[in-house]
Amino acid sequence: MPFPAAFIDELIARNPIDEVVGQYVQLKRSGSNYFGLCPFHGEKTASFSVAPNKQMYYCFGCHKGGGVINFIMDIEGLSYPDAVRFLAKRANLEVPEDEQYQSQYREQERLWRLCKDAAKYYHELLKSEAGKSAREYLLRRGLDWATVVKFGMGFAPDDYHALIPAMERKGYSREELIAANLAAVSQKNAQNVYDRFRNRIMFPQIDLRGNVIGFAGRALDKEAKAKYINPTETLIFSKRKFLYAMNLAKKSKRPYIILCEGPMDAIACHQFGFDCAVASQGTALTEDQVNIISKYTDQVIMTYDNDAAGQNATQRAIQMFGRAGVKVKILQLHDAKDADEFLHKFGADPFEVLIQGSENQADYRLIALQSQFDLSKDEERVEFTAKAAELISGFASAVEREVYADRAAKAAGISKDAMLLEVSKSFKNRTRRERRQQERRDLSPAVTGLPEDRSLRSEYKNPRSAAAEEQLIGLALLEPGLMDLAPELQGEEFSVSFLGRAYEALRRLHREGLRVSLAALQDFTPPESARLSAISQRYDRVSGEQAFEDCVRVIQNEHRKSQDNNSEAALFAFSQALKKDKGYGGT
Repeated sequence: MPFPAAFIDELIARNPIDEVVGQYVQLKRSGSNYFGLCPFHGEKTASFSVAPNKQMYYCFGCHKGGGVINFIMDIEGLSYPDAVRFLAKRANLEVPEDEQYQSQYREQERLWRLCKDAAKYYHELLKSEAGKSAREYLLRRGLDWATVVKFGMGFAPDDYHALIPAMERKGYSREELIAANLAAVSQKNAQNVYDRFRNRIMFPQIDLRGNVIGFAGRALDKEAKAKYINPTETLIFSKRKFLYAMNLAKKSKRPYIILCEGPMDAIACHQFGFDCAVASQGTALTEDQVNIISKYTDQVIMTYDNDAAGQNATQRAIQMFGRAGVKVKILQLHDAKDADEFLHKFGADPFEVLIQGSENQADYRLIALQSQFDLSKDEERVEFTAKAAELISGFASAVEREVYADRAAKAAGISKDAMLLEVSKSFKNRTRRERRQQERRDLSPAVTGLPEDRSLRSEYKNPRSAAAEEQLIGLALLEPGLMDLAPELQGEEFSVSFLGRAYEALRRLHREGLRVSLAALQDFTPPESARLSAISQRYDRVSGEQAFEDCVRVIQNEHRKSQDNNSEAALFAFSQALKKDKGYGGT
């Protein structure tokens, strides 16, 4: 049972799509629409559009699209009813109660509240006499109390049953504590549920909206098996979509984001005045994390550790940020293993100097490549030259390619002309590969007019009718009154079933006096919503009554033909069966 149409209409009105999307994507106005970098795939140029007048979004790159509810479904990974609940909460609307929609969003809300209460509990313990050793540890690490409060740090006592009874008194169940990864079940005795974090400094994980979604714990006991216990996947926590301290860094006035490897590095940066620092909590940076950063800045300064794992991770991250259109600089720390140690040893001013003099990614990559070869050996010089040419051929400008070709030539001990020749060959090969890839894209369904999604493409068996059906929907969205011209047209006459359903839904909204928009449509899959958004993008002005009536005529004519063909085919099949039954022919 769908939500009442009037409720969805009010929900959309209270959640303007440009405002909702603007909380996730940096948008710039261009005419009546807004544009920005797509949050669903990496890109350098803005192909993601938001049309407030149509209450819809569409990406010309990855072809995702829909209304404000679809956007929340995609960006937050929610089901349709949970996305509705999400937007209703944002707009202080009460959702019509229906058992069908009592789903995971209610669970998420409970876990958010539980984690918030757990964070308060841990923080109060840190302030108490029981947390004295934890406070002394933080003091030895150079953290002041203001920083501790800013990040909501806490203390988990060395007790298997401290948090559980405290949270049970607040009305939370043991099942909820396990679901939030705050408690665990003994492998030996399923009835034994115990606190997961014990004798640890607690670091709440806070998302972009300010919700506590999990915890990391740093052991105070040197003999502990695990120095850190990191948060694991839950209903409210996804490691690939989370950056530690991003909730604070997004407010920074600095034009860049400092990307650290661990939380303590990010915390130290904030304490010393670099409030734009975040941590990926390990070297396995994800595309989702890159896309989050790209929403807030176009420049990143990386401070990963100088060990082999850190260098390899930096190389991977450079490429990922490059695809997202984010410039990367590398902070080379001297006489310190990480940002935390450097800042406490030397202070903020030397760190600022390092930031201002940080290497751009081209320098870093060429130096890193050079370090892999013994250039006193001829065969390694040849291999270095080939690898360097491939690297340099990917640099954006001809000037940049010439500058770094000169550096690579000097490193390899060859002439600049010889190096430029190798770069030129590599550049031509790269261009050829990219041209072939573009040709394949040009032949893709999105370009040839068919849906990108294969499941939808199979419905487009009658191109003539499908084209008219899409135009009809585009016109109806622009001028709903046109639908009054064809009261006899039925959705079942459409050759593409989801287009027929969409037309019926739009006409129902129009008849009920509600806003006619794609955002109000319910029970459509993400690929269907994206296709409808693409259709809407194609029609930005009304072509008149004649165009609408022409579309209706084509749809009805094609439907009659298909019915006639079906009747002829059925009659032929019946006659063949009759002949076979009577022995008049057949085999």
